[in-house]
Amino acid sequence: MRIRAETALTFDDVLLVPRHSRIASRSDVSPHTLAARGLALAIPVLSANMDTVTESEMAIAMARCGGLGIIHRFMPIERQAGEVARVKRAEGYVVEDPVTIEPHASIRQARALLSGAGIGGLVVVDRQARVLGMVTKRDLLFAPDEEEPVSEVMTPRERLVTLQAPADLLAAREQLHAHRLEKLPLLDSGGKLRGLITAQDIMRLEQHPQATKDGKGRLRVGAAVGARSEDLERAEACLHAGADTFVVDIAHGHSENCLGMVRALKQRWPEVPVIAGNVATPEGVRDLAQAGADAVKVGVGSGSICITRVITGFGVPQLTAILECAAEAHHLGVPVIADGGIRRSGDAVKALAAGASTVMVGNMLAGTDEAPGATIIRDGRKMKVVRGMASLSASADRLVIDRGADLEPGDWERIVPEGVEAVVPHRGAVAEVLDQLIGGIRSGMSYAGARSLAELWERAEFVRVTGAGLRESGAHDVEPIG
Repeated sequence: MRIRAETALTFDDVLLVPRHSRIASRSDVSPHTLAARGLALAIPVLSANMDTVTESEMAIAMARCGGLGIIHRFMPIERQAGEVARVKRAEGYVVEDPVTIEPHASIRQARALLSGAGIGGLVVVDRQARVLGMVTKRDLLFAPDEEEPVSEVMTPRERLVTLQAPADLLAAREQLHAHRLEKLPLLDSGGKLRGLITAQDIMRLEQHPQATKDGKGRLRVGAAVGARSEDLERAEACLHAGADTFVVDIAHGHSENCLGMVRALKQRWPEVPVIAGNVATPEGVRDLAQAGADAVKVGVGSGSICITRVITGFGVPQLTAILECAAEAHHLGVPVIADGGIRRSGDAVKALAAGASTVMVGNMLAGTDEAPGATIIRDGRKMKVVRGMASLSASADRLVIDRGADLEPGDWERIVPEGVEAVVPHRGAVAEVLDQLIGGIRSGMSYAGARSLAELWERAEFVRVTGAGLRESGAHDVEPIG
């Protein structure tokens, strides 16, 4: 048994010391960073892989803003892969694998496909993938007979405007404008479907210039996996759907289970970045990096709905954990993701100044429109439900998914929850929350005189504060209006 001599600190225990700055405007600051080796972001923010935080809608919003969303794993494999696929279909210069339907399929089937994929049109093809026409939501809007075949309502091939593959962006824009089209199928010389260009996707290229995209212009997205052998099947399905990175997601990342999964993923798919965690020590960072991890998540028990420290007695206050882990990670050339404890932009600045390359947030995004958590009204206020993935209900749901059957009476007694369920205020759109968060990060960097995160790491100096100093930091000696 031993006790460390130094006191471990968290965000409220410190402030950053202002430094001389030549930065005239916070717009001169660049928060560009790496989420993992080979995975660049315009903003240093990831959404947490929690079932009340990140599914496809959140991941789409995060990527459009320049961040990254990690689709949680607490769902059947097929559904998670479908969520990944929805993100990859949301944007892209060319949709390389458009959703298709055969001409004899019913209007009811077409409506279900459109709804399930979250898209506005289907390409009608024969069994040789030759294009026969297109059917859109507008074609189906007032169709009275749901069993009528789509061939009766589609725009037939002879009336379609198409483009020869491979496509040129300028030529596509000209065709879409000249014919006032929304969708432009790409065909090969034999008339077979090779892709789809939409006016909406081209517009989004201009609307979101800092969006996190892959080489094909599609939004990037991460997929969380566990550390069991069957999670390789989950990883494979998500990769096939287009996942850009894996996140090995277990509570105690410095374990042989996690290390073994990292090795297995890197051995099978060496080109795919692997993020692993969570850990709270330099030794955990080192072992995960040596196993092949391309980024390490740091934070044990620091989340707002996590009670691991209370239940187990284990954890390290988050600022100290980041400082110690980042020192090792920088030496190894591996980015650190500060996961947990971020309540406001000042906390994010401190986490980044301590050496993190990105922050992962859950609570801050759980109240947004794009979060999948249930919406409730409490005392006349709109709220959204958030829960820890080791909470009682989440643990029970995970058992049902893993087992493929309902829980037995004795199962409830064996669950030891390390998280809670709660509600957070409704916060509007993700983009609005991120605007405020990134604005605070930019301001913080300017107070350090840092134009980049690398400069922030070099110039950051922390000073410990007392409880009085903490009280002084907020509004005081006034009565707030709202």
